[in-house]
Amino acid sequence: MDLLRRIVSREGEFLLFALTPPRASTGPEQAQEIADVTLERLERLGVDGLILYDIDDESDRNPDERPFPFLPTMDPADYLDRHLQRWDAPVIVYRATSKYPERDLRDWMRAQNTARRMAVFVGASSQERPVATTLRRAQQLRTEVNPDLLLGGVAIPERHTRKGDEHLRLVAKQEAGCSYFVTQIVYDVNAAKNLVSDYAYECRDRGIDPVPMVFTLSVCGSMKTLEFLRWLGIDVPRWIENDLRHAHDTLDASVEHAEATALELMAFCRRLGVPFGISVESVSIRKQEIEASVRLADRLGTALAR
Repeated sequence: MDLLRRIVSREGEFLLFALTPPRASTGPEQAQEIADVTLERLERLGVDGLILYDIDDESDRNPDERPFPFLPTMDPADYLDRHLQRWDAPVIVYRATSKYPERDLRDWMRAQNTARRMAVFVGASSQERPVATTLRRAQQLRTEVNPDLLLGGVAIPERHTRKGDEHLRLVAKQEAGCSYFVTQIVYDVNAAKNLVSDYAYECRDRGIDPVPMVFTLSVCGSMKTLEFLRWLGIDVPRWIENDLRHAHDTLDASVEHAEATALELMAFCRRLGVPFGISVESVSIRKQEIEASVRLADRLGTALAR
C-alpha cells in the first residue's frame, strides 16, 4: 500500500481522515448506516488512509466538568471488522493500552494484516488511572508478536510548551519502534513548529532520520466545541478564539484557520526536511462540522505532493 511505503521510506506527504466509532449503544444496523455514509464521503476525497480512535474517559486527567458527556464508543477494531469491510486503503487503529489485558493485545496484534493495518498505542491519561497494560509493555509485545505491524506514537505540542522535552519523548518512542507520530489537534501553530524544530535537530545531532509527523487538524463550529477542545488540553490562541467568536460564520472561519495552519506546517517541514502527513477529524458529531471537515480535507489534499 502506498501509505505504508511512504511511512517506511520516510517520504511523508499523505492525507488521512480520522474517525471516532459510533457509540457503544448503537445497534448493528444503525452502525452500518453510519459507516456507509462515512465511506461515501471519504471515497470522493481519495484519502491515503483512515485513523480509528479508541476513546477513553479522561476525566481523571482534567477535573473540570466535561463540556460534552463521555459516552463509551464501539471498539475501533470491532467497528472496522464488522462495518468498514469495503474500505480497501490502510487503517491506523488506536489502542488505549491501559484498557486491555496483555492477552487481548497479543491476540489483536497477532491477527493483524500488516499490509493493511497499522497501530498507534496510547498510554494511560494519568498516573492515577488503573492500568491493564502499560505503554512500554505494549510496545514490547508488538516487537515480540508482530514486529511487521507499523507502530505510531502520539505527539503533543502543548506538552512540549509546558515541559520542553516532548522531542526527547519522540526520539525514545522512535527507538522503541515507532515509525511515525500523530499529533494532538493543532491550533497553536507555533507550538507545533517548536516541537518539529527541536525534534529535527535532535535527530540530526544523534545521526538518525526523522520519521513522519502527522499533524491533526479539526474544525470548530461553535463556542461549545471550542470549550471541548480546551478541555482536551488543546491550546487555542486568543486571537483565533476572537476570530471564531466574532466571525459571521464560525465554521467557515475555522476551516480557513485550519487550512492556513496546515499549509504553514507543510512548508516548515519541507524546509527542515521532516516528512509529514495531514490528518483531518471532526470532534463534533454535528453534520455541519463533519461536512466542513470533509471540505477541509479536500482542500488540503490538493496541497500535498501525493
